[in-house]
Amino acid sequence: MRRTRTRLGRGLGAIVATATAAVAMAAPQAAAAPAESDAGRQAAGAEAGQACTVADLGKRHPLVRTTEVSPTITHFKGWYVTEGTTGSQTVTTSTQTTISVSVGLNGTVQGSFAVELLGTVGASLGLNVQVTYTSTSSVSNSVSWNFMQPGYYGLYKGTKKVTGTYGSLNCNRVQQGDGSYALKWVEGPDSGSFTTYATMEEGAVRCEDTVPANSIMAKAKTLLDCGAAATAGHAAGPVPSAKAEKAAKAAAARDTAGNDAEATASAKSAPAAASATRAALNCSADAYKIAVPGKPLSWGAPLLADDGVRLRPSTIFSAHLDHWRLCDVTENNGVLEATLWNWGNGGCAAIAQPNAADERAVLRTVACTEDDLQRFYIYRDVPGSAKIGVQNKHTGYMIGHDRYADGEFLRQYSSGRPDGTGTYDLLKV
Repeated sequence: MRRTRTRLGRGLGAIVATATAAVAMAAPQAAAAPAESDAGRQAAGAEAGQACTVADLGKRHPLVRTTEVSPTITHFKGWYVTEGTTGSQTVTTSTQTTISVSVGLNGTVQGSFAVELLGTVGASLGLNVQVTYTSTSSVSNSVSWNFMQPGYYGLYKGTKKVTGTYGSLNCNRVQQGDGSYALKWVEGPDSGSFTTYATMEEGAVRCEDTVPANSIMAKAKTLLDCGAAATAGHAAGPVPSAKAEKAAKAAAARDTAGNDAEATASAKSAPAAASATRAALNCSADAYKIAVPGKPLSWGAPLLADDGVRLRPSTIFSAHLDHWRLCDVTENNGVLEATLWNWGNGGCAAIAQPNAADERAVLRTVACTEDDLQRFYIYRDVPGSAKIGVQNKHTGYMIGHDRYADGEFLRQYSSGRPDGTGTYDLLKV
């Protein structure tokens, strides 16, 4: 029987594998059991406890918390070969299960944070994983194989499915042992889960074959009905496998349950219908401008419901649209969480539910309901400085702007703005 072939995954996975050749030399984890990643407290360019700067207040990096690697068969077909049918054949397999790459809220992979996260996962495991959106359903389902001898075969395509959980590293002030403060990368409060997969492998396996434990080939072998009745007197060609059919149905049921759970979670996080009266917020007596440091433009709320929060100058005509109050404020490990209520239009800053997973979604104001799309984490500079970074609680994205200009929208960015334009001044008025 011919040696199993592999195909290199598409996307940036190859770049990650090349850049981490020393890591890739290690034997990859194959057991389908949760494991604390080697990257556990690390992210590319940042590590918990390291110093950060004011320009980093509006940025974040991924933090891999857990990983699980499990051999998974994506395509399968039982096939019987007789004396007269040996040699090369091309067999069309059936889809066994589908793996789609996803990070957090996205059914796809959007933004630099997701790419950096999956690259970190691949490097920590020594696997060439997919780091852009793709699915095993896009893989051809035909397997060409040179059958050297008669027998009952399972033709398969499979991969290592990689799942896990992540958090983020954010820049925030930390109190030192002597009572002073410094800016450091800390583990932020946001979290999520991811799914990706490694290089696709195809091959053929027989009941008589001895295969490595916890391998893709071993997983394929479990789908063969190896009893004598399954092959006795069977004609050359496809052999129905009750085990494969059962496993495929179980995978479909899991996918359906997962989709239902995501839909339920999405519905729960959606803002309530607009109301004439806002939620009963406990707001600070002080009002603030959220300004670009050293510049006259600051966050200005819109008058029109279909408009967004923009950079605006503060004038006598601003009508308090540039004034914000922090409401229902809590603090956890030095990170503030608050609702941002606008004095001028009575609305609360929010990311709209239909655009929640979108890179560069516009920040808006809506009727206050205090769901997580209207809650924000605030990362602060050391005492005496007014500089902050702002992160949406539900999406995990940082708030920033593309360019400094009157009328420029405030938007969310998965990793924040690389040029430091996600750092603002929280100025009492």
